[in-house]
Amino acid sequence: MDLLEFARGPALQWAAYILVAGSIWRIVGILLLKEKSDFSEPRKRAGLGSALKVVYTRSFTAPPFAKATMYPKMMAYVQHVGLFAVVFLFVPHIMFFKGFLGFEWPGLPNSVIYVFGVAAVVASLALLIRRVTSPVLRLISNFDDYFSGFVAILPIATGLLIPVRLGIRYEDLLAIHILSVVLFMIWLPFGKLGHVFLVFITRGTTGIAFERRGAKT
Repeated sequence: MDLLEFARGPALQWAAYILVAGSIWRIVGILLLKEKSDFSEPRKRAGLGSALKVVYTRSFTAPPFAKATMYPKMMAYVQHVGLFAVVFLFVPHIMFFKGFLGFEWPGLPNSVIYVFGVAAVVASLALLIRRVTSPVLRLISNFDDYFSGFVAILPIATGLLIPVRLGIRYEDLLAIHILSVVLFMIWLPFGKLGHVFLVFITRGTTGIAFERRGAKT
C-alpha cells in the first residue's frame, strides 16, 4: 500500500469515525453537565427564538467595540468564507461529497477557488501575527490556539501546492493534502475547532439564559 492509497483508504475512513464519535462525545458531554439551580423568577419566556436571536446577534460586533475589533473581525470573516468556499464549492470536493451523499451542487471555477484559498491563508497568517505580537493575546493563548489554527489552514495550504508541484509528484502532494485533511478531522472535535458545531449550542444557551433574566441580547 503506497502513501496515497493509505491516505484515501484507512486514514480517511478512521478519521471519519473519530470525527463522528468525537463530536457526539463532545455534545453529549455538554448536554449532561449539571445545570445550576436558578431560583429567580423568570422575567421573560425563553425558548428557541431566544436561542436563534443570540446565534445571529453574536455574529456581529457590538457597536461600542466595532472600531477596535474591525481588523481581526474582517480577517476572521475572510478566513471563514475562504474555508467554506474551498471545502464546499471546489468541484473535486463536490464530487467527493457526492460519492456518499448521492447529490451534488454547483461549484466555482478553479481560479476563483484559488483566490479564496490564498485569501484564507493570508488572513490566517495575519491573525497569527496579531496573536504573537499582542502582549495580551500572547498571554492568554495556549497550545490549542496555535495548533488549531495550524490544523485548520494546513489542508488549504497543501491544496494550493498541488497545481504548483514544486518538483514533487502529483500523487505525493495529493496524499499529503488528504493526510492534512485527516489531521483536521481527527483534531476538530477535541480542540477549539469544535466551535464549528458547538457555537450554536453555546450561543443558543446564552440566549435562553439572557432572555430568562430579561437581559438585552
